[in-house]
Amino acid sequence: MRFQDLGLLPQLVSNAGYDAATPVQAESIPAILNGRDILAGAQTGTGKTAAFILPVMQKLYAGKSKHSPRGLVLAPTRELAAQVADNFTKYGTYSQLNMALLYRTKHASSPCCISL
Repeated sequence: MRFQDLGLLPQLVSNAGYDAATPVQAESIPAILNGRDILAGAQTGTGKTAAFILPVMQKLYAGKSKHSPRGLVLAPTRELAAQVADNFTKYGTYSQLNMALLYRTKHASSPCCISL
């Protein structure tokens, strides 16, 4: 399936840099855009991050409130959180959406890291 056929905004598709959707993307993106919850499992490198973050970004972009937090992504590791943040930044280059990366280090006395 072509990425353009998944129902995403053209600017998100062009920023993502994909031509063909992987199976996890082809199944997940339309479901999320239609308001369904999903649980997807696939091997590393199959596009799971794009499969959930692109439709979430589209819903945020179409939302009315631009001033308050409207989405939360929880990741089990700092590395995965950083990957999601990097992809959000890449995909949303021209969307005027903002994000913050927050994570806790091993040492409880260390501050959180924030990137805006």
